[in-house]
Amino acid sequence: MPFDPVRISAPTEAPVTLDEVKAHLRVVERDDAGNALQHEDDALIQSYIDAAVSHLDGWSGVLGRCLVEQTWRADFAAFTQCMRLPLAPVLSIASVRYRLPDGTISTVAADNYALELQGGGSALVWFKSKFSRPSNLYERRPVSIEFVAGYGVASNVPAALKHAIMMMVAHWYQHAEAVGQVSFEELPFAVSALTSPFRRISL
Repeated sequence: MPFDPVRISAPTEAPVTLDEVKAHLRVVERDDAGNALQHEDDALIQSYIDAAVSHLDGWSGVLGRCLVEQTWRADFAAFTQCMRLPLAPVLSIASVRYRLPDGTISTVAADNYALELQGGGSALVWFKSKFSRPSNLYERRPVSIEFVAGYGVASNVPAALKHAIMMMVAHWYQHAEAVGQVSFEELPFAVSALTSPFRRISL
């Protein structure tokens, strides 16, 4: 994969909610009707959630995979019969486009390629023999594949990853004075144990 992928649309929700994390931290306060009250540290806890998700999710995350559904674009220098996508798990292909020397952008018909899912959630796009791959392409990254990646909605994210996020937040929240700022080097070993089966091995 010669070029870093670009995120087209971000997830619409986080893998874990503020209320779920507050329950994990046991800082939930309720009114007489049983409704959760706003906590003085809500903004701080949410910032820790955002940091933990960012550490794991997407191209810059340590897992090399997406958590909640999001759309990415992968750019390539040329067509090959089999093109590996850089993130996992892939849900679907949104489009395959290429740019010609005159600047024209063409879209490959969906029946000319197929998505193949492999172990660990990695994915390949196979171009069928009937598709004549153009060779007169324009610029450094003329072929673009847009794809939808992630586990779908937040409730589909593996429990191990959700628990790892809550453990990271709990560590930072409970050691705020000692840590001083978000530090990934000081995380409990259990976080690594929970996330290691999902980490990117190779592209």
